Amino acid sequence: MRKTFFFSLVILTSIFIISSSFEERNAEIKTKASLGKKLFSEKILSKDSSVSCASCHIPAYAFADTVAFSVGIAGKLTKRNTPSVLNMKNRPYYFWDGRAATLEEQSLMPIQNPDEMDLSVDEAVKRLNQSSEYKNIFQKIFKQQPSAKNLAAAFAAYEQTLETVDSKFDDWSNNLKKFTAAEERGRELFVGDKAKCFDCHRMEDFTTDEFKNIGLYNAKQLNDAGLYERTKKETDKGKFKTPGLRNIAVTAPYMHNGMFKTLEEVVEYYNDPSKIVSNCINIDDALKKPLGLTDNEKKDLATFLKTLTDKKYIRK
Repeated sequence: MRKTFFFSLVILTSIFIISSSFEERNAEIKTKASLGKKLFSEKILSKDSSVSCASCHIPAYAFADTVAFSVGIAGKLTKRNTPSVLNMKNRPYYFWDGRAATLEEQSLMPIQNPDEMDLSVDEAVKRLNQSSEYKNIFQKIFKQQPSAKNLAAAFAAYEQTLETVDSKFDDWSNNLKKFTAAEERGRELFVGDKAKCFDCHRMEDFTTDEFKNIGLYNAKQLNDAGLYERTKKETDKGKFKTPGLRNIAVTAPYMHNGMFKTLEEVVEYYNDPSKIVSNCINIDDALKKPLGLTDNEKKDLATFLKTLTDKKYIRK
């Protein structure tokens, strides 16, 4: 009788500890955004449970990756460079070719992509429903069990919180800090007619959200046709979405194919694309002639671009 009582007490204590641990672990998950944050690092949303969204969108690197092409399940590589998911709240479309119209639509595509997470959305939802932890959280927040719709809603809610407005540039804009001489010279170049950066990189996130061909398509070694693959319009060959420049100093490598390792290389390319890519097809008119930047101007421009990094991502 005493043994039965003792073992019953042990079992009840274990259940209490497990239950307490669960509650403590998920105590702060009270909103769609906090659930989305948890899901962002959830590996069961990939076919072999080896990768998550955070595997490629690394928080420490402004939610971008550090390699030209990210590694998905079974060592597969993505077709394009992983862009940052910061400052996506006000974008009109997503991905390099704009194939997603909303954050909700965008959020489920990497799960299904065979080179990334390679899992059907139906199977992802099934796995979440098989988890008592996730079932309880979804029930608490959405008042319903996990579904494709509320999974996308949680991801979108989290990504909408990833806005950055605490860079040196923001301090300068608010008259809280002054630029160095080099930073100010770089800023003047950035907004001026010589470097032409401001033509495409303006507004609060330094993008017009337009599609541009900057000369990285020649149908040979550079054969990603970009927007054309979606629209099939000849004039769209080689066009890609203009990315925002916030946190640009920590999101290398750059461009849709990750071909440039540093900001200095990017500035060098824009100064005269023809020196780096020959026989480019359909390049934008603004880049058909060399910009004529001096070595010092190129350095100043790169120096200014580094002021766009939010303080939380500056590595010392």
